[in-house]
Amino acid sequence: MRPIPPLNPLHVFECAARHGSFTKAADELSVTQPAVSRQVALLEDYLGVRLFHREARGLTLTAEGKRYAAQIAPAFRCIAEATDELVSARAAAPLKLQVYATFMAKWLMRRLPHLQTNHPELRLRTRTAVTPVDFARDNVDAAIQLGTGDWQGMESVFLFADEILPVCSPALLDGGPPVRTPADLLHYPLLHSHYRRRDWPDWLEAAGVTMAETQEPLMFPSSLLTYQAALDGLGIAMGQPAMLETELRSGTLVCPVDRPLDRPLRRDLGYYFVVPPNHQDRARIAKVRNWLLEQVAIG
Repeated sequence: MRPIPPLNPLHVFECAARHGSFTKAADELSVTQPAVSRQVALLEDYLGVRLFHREARGLTLTAEGKRYAAQIAPAFRCIAEATDELVSARAAAPLKLQVYATFMAKWLMRRLPHLQTNHPELRLRTRTAVTPVDFARDNVDAAIQLGTGDWQGMESVFLFADEILPVCSPALLDGGPPVRTPADLLHYPLLHSHYRRRDWPDWLEAAGVTMAETQEPLMFPSSLLTYQAALDGLGIAMGQPAMLETELRSGTLVCPVDRPLDRPLRRDLGYYFVVPPNHQDRARIAKVRNWLLEQVAIG
């Protein structure tokens, strides 16, 4: 077994030898001067060699101390350089963010140019997935998840509520059955998203309407395809205004019911920015979180 001294006293000695001062070493290491003196004394006891002359006029290395410091200094330089290279490489790597495909396409994508322009130091690499994030399995740094906020063992920040309301192409209503009450929506095909099957039942229940069990739903594998089907006039979709801001503003999608039923239904679901506990890159994670909150506030 190779004789390697305790590393903390060795590090303190290297620092004191480099500065020629216990006080300056204490400043670099953010400890007290007596703490440096104690660590050097521990190393001297371990080695059985006096490393410093402690004199009234100051501190000087002994011949053995000078030789020993010259031999171990390159090792500490190598450690410092290797650490700096590793940390720099991590800082230069993009942060990996998991999002839903609909969230990516309809909310995040149009905001990314702002991120690139105003925060060039923040680089995001996104992956889309419907399954709940598992940081032990998925190679991502953070995720945007839909839920009630109960992210056990994770840190989460609420972004915005999940609100829903009926949307369709205005062309669908031209010449079709009039929509005077929520129940009149049942005269049209209702478009459902596979992963949001509760949207229509929840909205209709809140509006006091029971969906006929005999009505065959038009089911699509994603919200993106459901919204496209609505744009193409295939029926009425249950939409998320936060995701359809562009279409609702331009009028390519409209809410077919009158006030107050054209106001979105808010349930106990919301979008959350979720990160694993004790993430190593907390500074950049915080910047991304703050940027997301800024974008939510802007609307």
